[in-house]
Amino acid sequence: MDIITTHINADFDCLGAMIAARRLYPEAVLVFPGAQERSLRDFILRHPLDDYNVKRVRDLDLTAVTRLILVDVHQSERVGPLGEVARRDGVEVHIYDHHPSGSADLHGTVEEIAAVGSTVTVFCRLFAARGIAPEPEEATMMMLGLYEDTGSLQFVSTTVADYHAAAFLLGHGANLNTVADSLSQELNADQVELLNALLKGRTVLNINGLDITVAQASYPRFVADLANLTHKLKDMEGLDALVVVARLADRIFMVGRSRRAEVSMGEILAEFGGGGHSYAASAAVRELTLVQVLERLPEVLRRHVKPSWQARHLLSYPVKSAPLQSSVAEVREILTRYNINALPVLDGERVVGILTRQIVEKAAHHGLGAVMAAEYMNTDFASVSPETPVAELQELIVERNQRFVPVVEAGRLVGAITRTDLLRHLVSGGRALPLTGPAADLAAVGPIFKRRQILRWLRERLPEHVHKILHELGVVGEELGMGVSAVGGFVRDFLLRLDNLDIDIVVEGDGIAFAQSFAARNRARIKAHPKFGTAVIIFPDGFKIDVATARMEYYLAPGALPTVEHASLKLDLYRRDFTINTLAITLNPGRFGDLIDFFGAQRDLRDRVIRVLHNLSFVEDPTRVYRAVRFEQRLGFRLGAHTETLLRSAVRMGFVERVGGIRLLHELQSVLREADPLPAVRRLAELQLLPYLHRQLTFSARTAELFAGAARALHWHELLYTGQAVQRWEVYFLCLLNALDDAELPALCRHLDLPKRLRQRLLTERGEAHRILQLLERCRSRRREPRASELYRWLLPLSPETLLYLIARAGSDEVRRWLSHFHTHLRGTVPFVDGAGLARLGYPPGPEYREMLALLLEARLDGKVVTREDEEALLRKRFRARRKRTEDTAVPL
Repeated sequence: MDIITTHINADFDCLGAMIAARRLYPEAVLVFPGAQERSLRDFILRHPLDDYNVKRVRDLDLTAVTRLILVDVHQSERVGPLGEVARRDGVEVHIYDHHPSGSADLHGTVEEIAAVGSTVTVFCRLFAARGIAPEPEEATMMMLGLYEDTGSLQFVSTTVADYHAAAFLLGHGANLNTVADSLSQELNADQVELLNALLKGRTVLNINGLDITVAQASYPRFVADLANLTHKLKDMEGLDALVVVARLADRIFMVGRSRRAEVSMGEILAEFGGGGHSYAASAAVRELTLVQVLERLPEVLRRHVKPSWQARHLLSYPVKSAPLQSSVAEVREILTRYNINALPVLDGERVVGILTRQIVEKAAHHGLGAVMAAEYMNTDFASVSPETPVAELQELIVERNQRFVPVVEAGRLVGAITRTDLLRHLVSGGRALPLTGPAADLAAVGPIFKRRQILRWLRERLPEHVHKILHELGVVGEELGMGVSAVGGFVRDFLLRLDNLDIDIVVEGDGIAFAQSFAARNRARIKAHPKFGTAVIIFPDGFKIDVATARMEYYLAPGALPTVEHASLKLDLYRRDFTINTLAITLNPGRFGDLIDFFGAQRDLRDRVIRVLHNLSFVEDPTRVYRAVRFEQRLGFRLGAHTETLLRSAVRMGFVERVGGIRLLHELQSVLREADPLPAVRRLAELQLLPYLHRQLTFSARTAELFAGAARALHWHELLYTGQAVQRWEVYFLCLLNALDDAELPALCRHLDLPKRLRQRLLTERGEAHRILQLLERCRSRRREPRASELYRWLLPLSPETLLYLIARAGSDEVRRWLSHFHTHLRGTVPFVDGAGLARLGYPPGPEYREMLALLLEARLDGKVVTREDEEALLRKRFRARRKRTEDTAVPL
């Protein structure tokens, strides 16, 4: 049996969604699990649902339910007696909802959940996609739900999709007169009295700079439509955020409404067992009295209400500036070196003007490089304090067109805010960027990476000891007055649900001092690198965490190594290679789990795109072209169109040629260490990047075959559990160089500055390996199986990496069998009798030992001897005369 149901205290959105769901499940029974809101009950009395197969819970055999279709809910505690059915094994659950996941405990085999104004909108999109046309009566009931949950399309939670849904329903005969009559109801006496009590019981709490109104009241009887009363109270008083707490009879009910993105009612009321979305939520509170709820509410608000944004939240520091006496040429050099477009001019510590790149470039163009830049600086500017509200900052930048705003405290420059800083803040809504769209790997995240979700993931997906370490890192940073954040690939992979415990920490302060303090109280040791302000914390179990002082980099020439200076977290993240690597998670207490995204990285994770942060990225560090390909292929992303254009331009203009060979080798090693390096190597060839390793290096079908063969050989080796370490990347490296002649290898070794061991492998061992492979192929063609001792003698000098390369390169299964037989059975063969054994047998030490041991090894390999006794017998047979002569000439004691 199929059942369509919704949450208790059902409203019109529940009804409209249930009616819609029945079009998708025509044999299903409609069941209200509990009471309905008064307006819905009145509507059903006037418009009976006799044609829609509506049943009461008590009239059904719940043991016969095989599929449960939930609309407008996915919390078991909100569907009454059907919650137990939803959790029962063998019951298939389908969910259609418009609320974020939050604390929901139900998950379905089918889930259609979207951050829109009503659940009806979710069904309208499905109907439009599948060509389903609702009947006028159905469209009317669906429109009731849409209009109620979006406030007749006027609530701030209304989306474009809701307007499309309304047009869809109106086009299929929805009756707006019925909708208006059903939603416009006069308040009864109980509701008027309760509304008056709520008006009298209002309190305003200022939480993180925002006013939150809390209205509380007690009433001896249950009063329907508390949500409607909350709407009226909010609209009557013009409130941005309102929480209503009412004791009705012996139950506590809460309703929240918000117009501010900083106040998520869904998160707040989830703490009381309720649910909803950012702008509207509700809860029926159990096990708490009215006084207990009111005592707990301020603390919950403080945790979930985002701060009222001020200039200090957006500013960048330290700020590059120019002294008042600087020349135009000197200012131009600063702007170019640090890749900035404006800077303040200082007279001591006082900001006296602003210079922009456009003005400085024009002055230089006119031959004024030696003139004091102060002659052309803009002195008509405004500065702000760290406490200046963002609204005032927005007016200054947008309306007064001041693109660079100094932040000044006590007459001293403490930061700066640019037009781009403000734009990023506004686009992100002052919090994490929305995640909507088709990103399959992020589908479970919902519309936003919320702090609560990140906190849950940190607890659930990290080993317990790692989670504790992250907390402790934040505690130490807080005590030292330093900001501490996890950054880079760890955060990126964490959000992509990929395993990665390679944790990098950035400290806004002295990173080495921080690492020393942390290590002292956590029984760890550190390895410091003072030149770079970095350290590695090493725990007793070998676990490591990299710590770096927040820094910025600039390049004196294309392809040169960077020059490093201390900076803020924002500038530290700006020096990263790609936007997806610029995310950070705050670890300091009170902000633990906050996601920091200055550069739209979440958007690029959603769109599965690799993008550089600025247009000169590949020019300043051309090795990034190899990293771009590596991340693109590892993550299954694609290069952004503009990024790929910049990459191809850097290649075409020869910037990669300026990179030292050892740096190219390191990038190639990283590519070849990927789990499957073949796609990345193929992409490097497509982008014309292989010739920078060696001018004759190409990618062919044969190269692809070798990589596939190497992957099989390496997998086979790993399954053997021999304990013999193999450098995977070196096997692939040999495959990549397969087509190069031996004569071309010395130049490659010099260019890449290969270490001596690897140089020897290429210049000597590779040629010998190819000769052995030809020898084995001749044996196969002549149908002669090599003796085991021959295989041992030929192959023992080869490294495991070269042997696996030969297995990948072999042209027949028979040759591969010989090679693998040596690797698995012959390589470790030794005789039972060793040098000490020869002495015990009476053979005096000498050059003959080598001959004897070689004889024993060959006989053992070829199966001529099996036991120690066999070996001793062979020795007596082959070396008997010599032993006798030794005995005859011995001098008695």
